[in-house]
Amino acid sequence: MKFCELTIHTTSGGSELVADIMWRYTTYGVAISDVKDVIALQQNKAMYWDYIDETLTQDRTDVLVKAFIPVDETEKILPLIRGDLEELSQNCKGFVSLGTLESTRREVEGDDWLEIWKTHFRPLHIGEKIVVCPEWIKYEKQPHEEVVLLDSNMAFGTGEHETTAMCLKLLQRYLTAQSVCIDVGCGSGILGISAIKLGAKYAYLTDIDYVAVESAKHNSEINGVADRVTVAHSNLLDNAEIKGDVMLANITAEILCGLAPSIPKNLKTGGVLILSGIIESRLDMVIKAFCAQGLTLEKQIKEGEWIALSFKL
Repeated sequence: MKFCELTIHTTSGGSELVADIMWRYTTYGVAISDVKDVIALQQNKAMYWDYIDETLTQDRTDVLVKAFIPVDETEKILPLIRGDLEELSQNCKGFVSLGTLESTRREVEGDDWLEIWKTHFRPLHIGEKIVVCPEWIKYEKQPHEEVVLLDSNMAFGTGEHETTAMCLKLLQRYLTAQSVCIDVGCGSGILGISAIKLGAKYAYLTDIDYVAVESAKHNSEINGVADRVTVAHSNLLDNAEIKGDVMLANITAEILCGLAPSIPKNLKTGGVLILSGIIESRLDMVIKAFCAQGLTLEKQIKEGEWIALSFKL
């Protein structure tokens, strides 16, 4: 099968936002190539190379986001992606630098890029207990670890991005064995699945994207937790009567603020709310929106350009 490899030039801060747009239009794969990830791996000693081109460690702002689209769908899909990118650019003015958003494309064979894509993913340790591992890699679990498997063809959040990693770190801080966990905008299901692996009693996941819902269901099955996970195809928590001990939402600040009024209905008294996907310029807006619902800010952490918060009701 032939694919169009569409590449968008952006920045580290804009890469996840651009990737989210790409995922609206393909289920065949989106990849982010950021030199900062290479530098971080070297500094953290998480991976070693016998040789590395020194020019890679120079300060660069250009980040590549690649999406793979069936060739016969490109004429229909590419204008839609461009339109969404233009809207994103307008919404982010003065808040997040997106770079040039220039695009290039080339035709590739499906088997070629799938194998290349797989080589980029390795087990990822987040916090003290969670290890996110691609389904096709054999990983020897250590006694203190919980392994979350993710399928190679359905990635809506792998834990590599700061926003997801911070959610997982905060989740490990608050979760108990009797917790009911709610994940709003679940993507791959990584947060809800991690909650079950960490001992939660039940997880309720929602997403507005049908493909994300199918991805979360599939990942729940391969992790052996489907009997304790419900994945709903819905906008935020519309019509949901579930009450959670821990609620997570890793979305954009504007959508988080739209979620705020439903929190008292769906979070138990004394429950914890974990929010991520927030940039500095929108921080006060988010804190104000949730404090207005009777929540108290507990903790604030920052990684890169992103901030995560935890509240108690």
